[in-house]
Amino acid sequence: MARVKGGTVTRARRKRILKEAEGYFGSKHLLFKTAKEQVLHSYRYAYISRRLIKRDFRKLWIRRINAACRLNDISYSKFMDGLKKSGIAINRKMLSELAINDAKAFTSLVESAKKASK
Repeated sequence: MARVKGGTVTRARRKRILKEAEGYFGSKHLLFKTAKEQVLHSYRYAYISRRLIKRDFRKLWIRRINAACRLNDISYSKFMDGLKKSGIAINRKMLSELAINDAKAFTSLVESAKKASK
């Protein structure tokens, strides 16, 4: 059986991994074996972080809404319950944007939530 060298395919694969490992510390960007290991770990971290960022942003929006609610003398839970009862369907991202950028509009939402929760 003839010998198969396959140098171009192997070199391309190694170059791709080492290219992705640029900027890593120590031998992780120089040696193929350690670079490959670190790149695979990095893929895993990136996958996990794409899911964690959704949680983190939701927590941030809730904190912002809660802070704005406290300024208007209502708790976050009572505010959200009042919105639900009044039939106002605004997601937390938009509520936090309103709380930051348009205090008057947020205050009017708080008033409608207070009326609905009575």
